[in-house]
Amino acid sequence: MGSNIHPFHLAVPVHDLEATRHFYTHIIGCSIGRESERWIDFNFFGHQLSVHLKPEETQMVSANAVDGKQVPVRHFGIVLPWDDWHALAERLKPRQESGEIRFIISPYIRFEGEVGEQATMFFTDPSGNALEFKSFKDISQLFAA
Repeated sequence: MGSNIHPFHLAVPVHDLEATRHFYTHIIGCSIGRESERWIDFNFFGHQLSVHLKPEETQMVSANAVDGKQVPVRHFGIVLPWDDWHALAERLKPRQESGEIRFIISPYIRFEGEVGEQATMFFTDPSGNALEFKSFKDISQLFAA
């Protein structure tokens, strides 16, 4: 992976802008860019995440079995540095206890000791958009087969 990666732009539907604002700013730690009465742009780890108020477009996601866990088929997220991922996981665990988030897949290490060893966790935003946060012990294995 080189330093010439360009930011992505992703737009997702939400059913409540204020709950979404709270989630992405206070729980995830994103800052806000432009916004209107019907959408908000977030700085999602250097990428542009646009949420649009469109309640009829929000829906529960289906899942596939991966590593014996039910992984949401439709999801997005970010690959963080190893230490940053662990710090975020520790910061989020009490948020589950308080009911602010619900892990679909709690933080754990996948393929431990193998090629592609990675840390991963899944949870949803208030509108049911599934997020995955992951990290690789060795980032050069991001696309390892």
